[in-house]
Amino acid sequence: MSLYEATVPPFLQILGALSGLLTKAEAHCAAKNIKPEVLLSARLYPDMLPLTTQIQLACDFAAKGCARLTHSDVPSTPDTEKSFAELQQRLANTIDYVKGYKPEQFEGVEARDVKFPAGPDRTMTLKGQQFLSHFAFPNFYFHAATAHGILRHNGVEIGKRDFLGVS
Repeated sequence: MSLYEATVPPFLQILGALSGLLTKAEAHCAAKNIKPEVLLSARLYPDMLPLTTQIQLACDFAAKGCARLTHSDVPSTPDTEKSFAELQQRLANTIDYVKGYKPEQFEGVEARDVKFPAGPDRTMTLKGQQFLSHFAFPNFYFHAATAHGILRHNGVEIGKRDFLGVS
């Protein structure tokens, strides 16, 4: 399996699933007469990031992960979304961005150095395969799963099939 096949399709699968989760969340708000900003600002615990930020970070780890692996320019996306529609647009933009990568861009990246920020004032360097499997994917899936958990905790009727995008 190429690193392209190991990277791009999984990112696209879960980004698409997150879009589906947001569609169900918006419908839940309408059906239960809940203001959307209540759900968008929901957290699993007070010291955790809200739903909106979880979606933004999942998008960032997918887009920036592909860029760093391929030594492409790392996109900068300001975190300005405040509605379901704006988050859906961010997901759509991220999906389009990730779809733009071609298999040949990933050739040989498993052994190339990838330098990336690891906090506000620190950087790390890992080989491409380790960057993907030990940093980009774990962070991406953490934020995607946390978004799912926030929605489920707040009564949105979703399950594992929704998280996987196969419902």
